[in-house]
Amino acid sequence: MKQPAVYILANRRNGPLYTGVTSKFAATRWQHRAGIVGGFTKQYGCKRLVRYEQHSTMLDAIIREKED
Repeated sequence: MKQPAVYILANRRNGPLYTGVTSKFAATRWQHRAGIVGGFTKQYGCKRLVRYEQHSTMLDAIIREKED
């Protein structure tokens, strides 16, 4: 089931944060934990879930991601 979500990952307490948006949270979360997703999360080892929020539309999720 597709459910837009915003999520934040870190590699440790007070470490670098990564914020992302997805419509398939469980699959995306697994990919980050397995190291399949390249880029920032792989380089810094961001695998620890800090927070996630589900939204009714992808647009709402993207707007939330861009908030301070």
